[in-house]
Amino acid sequence: MPAATPAGRRLRPSVNDVRTALAYFACGCLFYSTGVYALISTDRAVPLGWRVAVLGLGCVTLLWRSSRPLLALGVGLAVTAVDARLGGSIPVLLVAGDLLYCATLYTSRRINRILVGLVAATALITMGIVAVVVRDWRVALVYSTQIALFMLVPVWWAMTVRQQREAAEAERARSAQLARIAELDRRAAVVGERARMARDLHDAIAGNLSAIAIQSEAVLSLADGDPATVRTVLQSVRDNSVRSLAEMRAMIGLLRADTDPADPHTAPPRLRDLDALVESARAGGLTVVARNDFGELDLPAAVDLAAYRIVQEALTNAVKYAPGACASVDVREVAGRIVVTVTNERTETIAADGLGTGLWSMRERAELVGGTVAAGPDDVGWTVRAELPTRGAEL
Repeated sequence: MPAATPAGRRLRPSVNDVRTALAYFACGCLFYSTGVYALISTDRAVPLGWRVAVLGLGCVTLLWRSSRPLLALGVGLAVTAVDARLGGSIPVLLVAGDLLYCATLYTSRRINRILVGLVAATALITMGIVAVVVRDWRVALVYSTQIALFMLVPVWWAMTVRQQREAAEAERARSAQLARIAELDRRAAVVGERARMARDLHDAIAGNLSAIAIQSEAVLSLADGDPATVRTVLQSVRDNSVRSLAEMRAMIGLLRADTDPADPHTAPPRLRDLDALVESARAGGLTVVARNDFGELDLPAAVDLAAYRIVQEALTNAVKYAPGACASVDVREVAGRIVVTVTNERTETIAADGLGTGLWSMRERAELVGGTVAAGPDDVGWTVRAELPTRGAEL
């Protein structure tokens, strides 16, 4: 048997609609069999078979109450009109009320508004006509109550259910959106953490390893040189190796456990530790003049670390691209900001496109604490100048 088309599936009655139609038909037959189907005055000369047949036709329309609500309502109103010609009965009006409820609930928002307006206007006009035509106010009140019961109550009920359903759908959509935003935030946090780890690994390890490589090459070239010089270079190589291992262990410890930031074993380097950087650069062949004059400022840890890493990266680049040249390191406080300047003579051309990992890392570290970094050639050679706030990021 071929699979049903999507249109065919939409036209096929649902199990719930079939059950509803059978329930209405059974209850209607019970009403007719007990003789309590009349509204106010009904022509009881009409054979019950005709009434059951009209009710059955109305119940057939219930099979499409949810899939084709407007079509079912149109056919159901025609059946109701036929039943009205026979004197009217409660079972058929109940079927019509259910069809009206489903049409209000399942149609689009635009059709829903039109339908509600038509039903309300029709009910009010009908009540007005009844009030004018029927002289007995008691009878008019009974007729008006029946009109409200079978026309306005299903619409009001369907509108209430529809509003609750739309509110639930809006809440589900909002929850899905919040979940999506949370997922995007999580991914952004992961990407940011990876970038931070890459930056820290580069700053902590690459500088020391570059110095080790350059100093080792210098030792090899000094195989027959001054033993004191060789010993000094090897001591610097050892110091850089030990420093790299210590920083690597500290970083691994931070990644593996919730380590207290105040733990001295994982304390980051600070500006007051510049002497080790200067000695390492000197061992690599640079002639370094250092001036560290920023007073007794107690800098935020992030600013202190950023300044240290900028000096480290600048000296590493100087050792790499200007071996044997003169360099100067100047750290001072100017107008409430820490100004770090590293200048070296150039013995060869240095790429000035600013796309290197080291320059990118320096700029990123400075920006994270609200500072700036400028690097490029000048009259002296190559200069790196960083300005960092003394109180962290300036928001």
